[in-house]
Amino acid sequence: MTASTHALYRRTPVYLALCLAMAVAVPIHAQDASRNGANAISGPSAEDNSGDGTSNNPKTLNGVQVTANTAVSSIAPTQGSTIATEPQSIIGSTYIQENVPPSGDYSDIAAIAPSVYTVTPNGAGLMEAAVVSIRGFQDGQYNVTFDGIPWMDSNDFTHHSTSYFTNQETGSVVVDRGPGTAGTLGNATFGGTISVDSISPQGKFNVNPYISFGSWDTAIEGARIDTGAFTSSGTTAVINLQNGESDGYLSYAGQRRQSVFAKVIQPLGDNTTLTFAALWNNLHQYVPFGATKAEIAQYGVNCGLNNDPTSQAYYRYNKDEIDTDMAYIGLHSEFSGWTIDNKTYTYGYNHFGFNGEDPNGETPNGTAYSLTDVPGQHMRNTNRSWGDIFRLSKEIGPGEVRTGVWYDHQDDIRWLYEFDDTLDALNPVVIPGASTLQMAAADRRMNDSLITIQPFIEYQWNITDNAYFVGGAKYNYFKRNLDASVNQKTGTPLNYSKDWSVTLPSAAFHYAFTSNWTAYAQWAKGFLAPNLNLLYVPDPAFSDSAVAPEKTTNIQLGSTWSSDRLTLSADVYKINFNNFVQSRKVASITYFYNGGGVHYKGIELEGTYMLGDGFSVYANGSLNRAIQTADNSWNPNTPHKTAALGFIYSSGPVYASLVDKFVGKTYYTASNNDDTPIGGYAITNFTASYTFDPHITDVKDFKIGFQINNIFNNTTINALAGTTGADGTPLYWTIPARNFNFTVSADLF
Repeated sequence: MTASTHALYRRTPVYLALCLAMAVAVPIHAQDASRNGANAISGPSAEDNSGDGTSNNPKTLNGVQVTANTAVSSIAPTQGSTIATEPQSIIGSTYIQENVPPSGDYSDIAAIAPSVYTVTPNGAGLMEAAVVSIRGFQDGQYNVTFDGIPWMDSNDFTHHSTSYFTNQETGSVVVDRGPGTAGTLGNATFGGTISVDSISPQGKFNVNPYISFGSWDTAIEGARIDTGAFTSSGTTAVINLQNGESDGYLSYAGQRRQSVFAKVIQPLGDNTTLTFAALWNNLHQYVPFGATKAEIAQYGVNCGLNNDPTSQAYYRYNKDEIDTDMAYIGLHSEFSGWTIDNKTYTYGYNHFGFNGEDPNGETPNGTAYSLTDVPGQHMRNTNRSWGDIFRLSKEIGPGEVRTGVWYDHQDDIRWLYEFDDTLDALNPVVIPGASTLQMAAADRRMNDSLITIQPFIEYQWNITDNAYFVGGAKYNYFKRNLDASVNQKTGTPLNYSKDWSVTLPSAAFHYAFTSNWTAYAQWAKGFLAPNLNLLYVPDPAFSDSAVAPEKTTNIQLGSTWSSDRLTLSADVYKINFNNFVQSRKVASITYFYNGGGVHYKGIELEGTYMLGDGFSVYANGSLNRAIQTADNSWNPNTPHKTAALGFIYSSGPVYASLVDKFVGKTYYTASNNDDTPIGGYAITNFTASYTFDPHITDVKDFKIGFQINNIFNNTTINALAGTTGADGTPLYWTIPARNFNFTVSADLF
């Protein structure tokens, strides 16, 4: 990016840099080790950081599951759970803060897990992840939760990876590869859940300023403040303030991001806790659409946008301006054998987007005003969700009954207009004879809503001290409403409502051979609520009787071993995906129907072994198969294998790791229906840090860290970005070139 573009993202004032001179990437111990997602928490007085409102009793199955408190657990990049009833990869705070670039987000964290394939084209966290695939299930086919709250765009259940929690506000991430039990809530339990849990307050007052500099003029500045207990009742709080700026790896694809996160925990007696949490993000970024192979050959592997105001790829014509917020109030109480948990929440997403009509150059310039003016599009997508998650459990007979309900209501505004970017004026080319300029330029003008109600009940039967069985069912009701003066795809008005319902049973068996060796077997139904695009037709009623929610039937077997020197997990799975929603035209009318599906099966392993003297070795791997039943073709975005190998040294103040992640060959289908294979690739990263006492008043310790990502500078094509608007030419993403981050931090007071 040139100085002219970087001026938009000018560094924060000098006084901020000076006050952060002792800067830090949040130290490992800045988060209470008992809450890092890698150690068990038990007992009624333990703080619930699972996010789902359940206490971390060893036989509680909902939400994040954790393993025994072992020495190797604190350094394992990922590990299985000894109490879960389906495959989970737990990624704790040590890996997050030591190995993931400070600009990263949850998708960069999850990338290390087996069966996960993800692409960050502009550098970690510097652009929304282009692909985040779990066993071949794509974004929108699985849940992402923040502190147990399902969060998504209701139109297709996808997620904006850069728009909410930052890396420094994340305490742990769990990649849960399955639909869960009846108590697992969300609109897309189809392909699993990525559970993101926020940081929690420390017990002592502490201030952690941090600053990081890296490739592409990247800088992250911020501070975490823990209050410690500041009332007689033990109230604690944590706040994180952060500013991030980068030119990005891709040409003219800069980003600026500002974030505030706060959490307050208020004990109410010995058995009740109130939690208040809130975040706010402001994001400005310039967004490429990918590059053709010809563009990559001509302009280089980092081909993105340009600095030519006469081009549809001019960076100022291709940008996002996004504001997001989230807040919740949580109540957790245990009394007389009862447990009550409730979270009332809201989150919002406000996105103004701008793009050239066809930034890759296949559509010539020209608007209603001039044959040389640059055509573009301006859009807005804003949504607001309000919801509540209530859970109740009681020990009854030889086990525990758990019940509850999730309610969520999301309202959305969506519009898209053709624009003359040269004049910054509406371009009336959609319906030239319309009564107003807006209508003449409107591709879509829509208001829609989604209401979800999910009650559930399940019972855990403790058969013996070593074995238990969990069975239950969840009923899901969801209703879509669309009021469009210009409906997407059709361009005609539509006012329509449709509701669906489905019942999802599940059953799981868990057995403990010893205190550190367990196994499980699971059978469960998953589902995916129908997308809003079912209503992008002239008459949605034409498809109503033919479309049912997409479903999966999951069968999984697995086992986990955890000791002071070894964590090891393995599982096998078979998933049948049915009711695949497809479309066809009859007499020029598009309608949707259920047809075909995908058969998934595979094996997954992960483990860490402590060699001794601070040295450990980590490895994971998966063999994955996903075949579409309609024509026996390979499912897109499903690597046939993934693997990781890492060497870790952690002793006293020193941490170092060398980790390689391999993703096998993947197939994509371009618009001309030709399969486009993307060859397998590997990325190797190195990180090191040292924490020491600087013997300075009010500075407890000082930490320096260094990361080199993609050591061997592998910049090959690793994903299909889509196709061009005019000729359907495939667009691609490449792996960001070798890059580095240097981070300093301090614990003050």
